[in-house]
Amino acid sequence: MPFKPPERAFCPKCSQAVYAAEERIGAGKKWHKQCFKCGLCNKGLDSTTVAEHEGLVYCKGCHGKKFGPKGYGFGGGAGALSMETGSQFGNKESEMSNRPTEAVIGEKSGPGPHCPRCLRTVYDAERAIGLNDAWHKSCCCCKECRKPLDASTLSRHEVEIYCKGCYAKHFGPHGYGVGTLAK
Repeated sequence: MPFKPPERAFCPKCSQAVYAAEERIGAGKKWHKQCFKCGLCNKGLDSTTVAEHEGLVYCKGCHGKKFGPKGYGFGGGAGALSMETGSQFGNKESEMSNRPTEAVIGEKSGPGPHCPRCLRTVYDAERAIGLNDAWHKSCCCCKECRKPLDASTLSRHEVEIYCKGCYAKHFGPHGYGVGTLAK
């Protein structure tokens, strides 16, 4: 019986020969280790994290976002609450928009106290601590420089809040000699 060399496998991504020392098996094919990555996010894959669709490989998260069911009631656990569609990785095929359609910024929404800056309802979990009126933690920042504020570092002017520096610059005393150091 004559010697017959084994047939060489070729990587589906780069079309180069795959040798035993560098092979990864997934989706019924042999891949180079460096080629066996998710088609959207480029995360390295292994046999437990790979999902195949039409000859391309994805991590299970990206595969679910791109090809999984969409809409209310689909998904499992906290991952189903994500608003991300995978567009930062080039996913253009997501049929569902995750943008809210009912609320308009600047329009009061829901019961309870409303944030003076965005006018949306402020729930206890997102309320800035130490202020007399209700502000979202994300809205409780200087209107001018966006520096995060708390009750001890803010200055009020009408409805808005400012850091001490921006308040002094816009609403403090002005004129010759104000703000200069004495020698």
